[in-house]
Order: sequence, then C-alpha cells, then structure tokens
Amino acid sequence: MTDIYWDPYDTEIDDNPHPVWKRMRTEAPVYRNDRFDFWALSRFEDIEKASKDTATFSSTHGTVLEMMGPGMIGSNQMIFMDPPEHTMYRSLVSRAFTPRRMALLDDYVRDVCAELLDGLAGRSEFDYVQDFATQVPSMVISRLVGVPESEREEQRENIDTMFHIDPEQGMINDIAFMARIRVHEYLMDLVHRHREHPDVFGDDMIKVLLGAEVTGEDGELRSLNDDELVQFTLLLYVAGTETVMRLLGNAAVVLAQHPDQRAELVADPSLIPNAVEELLRYEAPSPVNGRWVLKDVELHGTKIPAGSKVLLLTGSAGRDADAFPDADAFDIHRDIKKHVTFGYGIHFCLGASLARTEGRIALEETLKRLPNWEIVDGKTVRQHTSTVRGYSEVGVRVP
Repeated sequence: MTDIYWDPYDTEIDDNPHPVWKRMRTEAPVYRNDRFDFWALSRFEDIEKASKDTATFSSTHGTVLEMMGPGMIGSNQMIFMDPPEHTMYRSLVSRAFTPRRMALLDDYVRDVCAELLDGLAGRSEFDYVQDFATQVPSMVISRLVGVPESEREEQRENIDTMFHIDPEQGMINDIAFMARIRVHEYLMDLVHRHREHPDVFGDDMIKVLLGAEVTGEDGELRSLNDDELVQFTLLLYVAGTETVMRLLGNAAVVLAQHPDQRAELVADPSLIPNAVEELLRYEAPSPVNGRWVLKDVELHGTKIPAGSKVLLLTGSAGRDADAFPDADAFDIHRDIKKHVTFGYGIHFCLGASLARTEGRIALEETLKRLPNWEIVDGKTVRQHTSTVRGYSEVGVRVP
C-alpha cells in the first residue's frame, strides 16, 4: 500500500507532477487510482513495451480518460483504431506527410515565424504563447489541411475552445462540446467545397484524401466517405495546432530558466534540433495517453484485469533515470537515442516530423531576434487537461 496520490485532473499536482511521478516510478510502477478507476504506468521501459503491444493495450476504447469506456469502440478516428484498420488508414493518411511535402513547408514556416516575430519588434513585453506560439502551428496546419487564409483565425479560436476545462466536468462540458461541433461542421463544409470546386484549392491534404482509395469490407476499393474525411482531418488539424503550441510555450519558460544554455543556442543554432528533442523529453506536451486492456496482464507483481483503463505517462517516462541519466536536469547536449513523447510503435505521432520542423524553425527565428528574455511574474497561465500539459499564456519581457 502506498500513500502516493496522482490523477490527471488535480491542477495543483499538474503544476509540477514530476515529484509525484518520480515516486510512482520507484514505489508504485503499476499505480492504481480507485477514485477515477484507472491504472497508470510511469516507467520508460513499461510504456515503450505497452505502446508496442496493441493486442493487450488497445486504443479502440478511447485514449483520453474521461472519454474511455466500453461504448467508445467504433470511432472513425485513426487514433482510436488498432490493426488491421489502423494500418490501412495510417498508410493512407501518411500521404499527406511525405518528406517532399514537409520540405516544401520549411520556407512557409520560416516566413510565418519571421512575420509574427517582426510584428512584435519594439515591444518590451508580450505573451509568447498567444502572440506567437498559438499562431505558428495553426497557420501551418491550416495551410497543410487546405483551410483558406481568411478562415484560419476563427477555427484556431474554436480549436482552442475545444480544450476548455470546466471545474466540475473537466473536458466534457458544453463549451468544449459546442466548439467541437463548430469545427466538425466547418470541416464538413470544407470537404464539400473541395469536392464541388477542386480547382479553387491547392495540393492540400483534403485534396489528397479525396483522391485516395481504401479496401472496403467486401474487398473492393472505395473512396473515403465524407465522415471518414472529416474525422481524419479533425484529428490532424487539432493535434497539429495544439501540441506544437505547448512545445513552444514550454521552450520559452525552460530556456528562460537556463539562460546559459539559451546563450549557447544563440551562438550555435546547429544545437537547436537536439535542444528540441531535449525539450520534448523534459516537458512532454502530451504526457498522458490512455489504453484499454483487452486481456489480463501482470507487471511488477500486480495484475491489471481485462477491461481496465491504463494511462501511459509518457511525461514521466521522459524523466526516468534508468533511461536518461540525471533525468531531472535540462541539457541541450544530451545524447537522446529515443524518447516516447511522440508515442511509440504503430501510434507514433504521424505529424512528428512537422512538429520537429516547426519547433526548430520557431526557435531559430526567436533566438535570432530575441537572444534574451525573462518571464514576467504572474503572467504564466497553465491550461489543465487530462492529456495535454502546457501554458495558455507566457508573458515575457525583453531588454
């Protein structure tokens, strides 16, 4: 029996969960929370193995704690599928993330970053998240998806509202639900516009998916229906907007806390790609990922019964000293062979290469213009959810 307590809804714990996660790795590697009826794995090795074992740890019943359950099965979203359905759809959607397509986005990402940062020139204080970090990924993923420029800001605000947290209901609340409906309706309309007026749009993801085919239950090739198209687009659109914003917000805070390492990045930008990996390890933007146990499994002498909810704490795995020596230290020179921040196995984040590109270029352009900044006291605000961790506001002051 342990006196450790952790749940993903406790905002006080979420401010700094690392001490609790450290105790869980040591004292309760298979942690049980009776209040919210879930188990949690916190060690790197356990999470890596569970991520690869889809026959035991399934995504088909949801991956967000408050949405998980027996009735969740049957979603059209790829993130909630296991093989063989997941394999087929992942191959299809990966066409939107080809190396050629990602390379073509590099210049656009840099232009977006430069324009936003140049617009902040001369200001002694600003909100790095709201004025920059939220804008970059939203504009980039909107372009990739095929959202017209004049419609992007409204949808960015809707996606942000999808993560509204109610003190009593968490993420399952009317404000978040209505925002999700607005985004879904918008994307359905956008798909219809792509079908009716294909020449108006460029070589975007919706156009790619409209021309793709999958094998139906009868073994015959078929096109994706509108609901499938919208579900795929919704997943990538939301994930592509949300997690990179958290990465950049975390970067602003962590680099301000480590000014000597920030100065190294200013002096030698070739260190930035590895610094991005270290930031992802050190403060995971999405540190909690749910799985449904399909059969009894025993770990560390504890049996997790079939039909249980299990949370894979990738944010804890990044601080596991067995995988990363001196894990609580931030070190841009760390030799990182692998981490699980983007997931692992078949559910490895499809947009990981894009997120890395955005993170790298955003930091290059930031450090080029702002070699120094400090965090303004009282101007950081965390957005607490059960799966995403990061800041909604980060006030910075520049010399």
